[in-house]
Amino acid sequence: MIVLKIKKTIIQVCFAMIGLMFNQIAFTQSDPVFTSEATNQCLVEAYQSSPSLSSHRVLDCVGLSSQTCISSAGGDTTIGMMTCLEGELKFWDQRLNQAYAKRMQNANKEDKEMTSIRANTVSVSDSLRRMQRAWVSFRDAACLYEQAQWLGGTGGGPATMACQMHENARQALKLEGWWSQ
Repeated sequence: MIVLKIKKTIIQVCFAMIGLMFNQIAFTQSDPVFTSEATNQCLVEAYQSSPSLSSHRVLDCVGLSSQTCISSAGGDTTIGMMTCLEGELKFWDQRLNQAYAKRMQNANKEDKEMTSIRANTVSVSDSLRRMQRAWVSFRDAACLYEQAQWLGGTGGGPATMACQMHENARQALKLEGWWSQ
């Protein structure tokens, strides 16, 4: 009877210690926090150094905030990397959507103007729409290829998200007017 009580007490103590260890691990591991500060600052400097929007140095801004996040506590895990990359992907996705909407608005105005003078020209808005749809197909295929290179490994998720982030950033910057002819 005493031996059973001792075994039961030892088992309870072991489970209590294991529970404390898991609580400690959960408490010490925190999710990384994404901010776009590094990327925003870099973009400001890029605009200042190239008012004509012709420099390719602006591409150095892509990924700065996600790398800062990945370097922070909790950012070095696969889940942490995904959190950080998703934050910057959302940042560039928002810029891309805004730039596309602005371009489409201008394209519609140009089309209306050309129609008013009965010009027989290619629709700027239709061309923009077709270009963007083709670009989305390219981006998705390119990033699927990035993922495939990981052969099902856990790095495939972050690699895919990083690819989407870089491609969205390049397209956003192009639609914002960088490298115009």
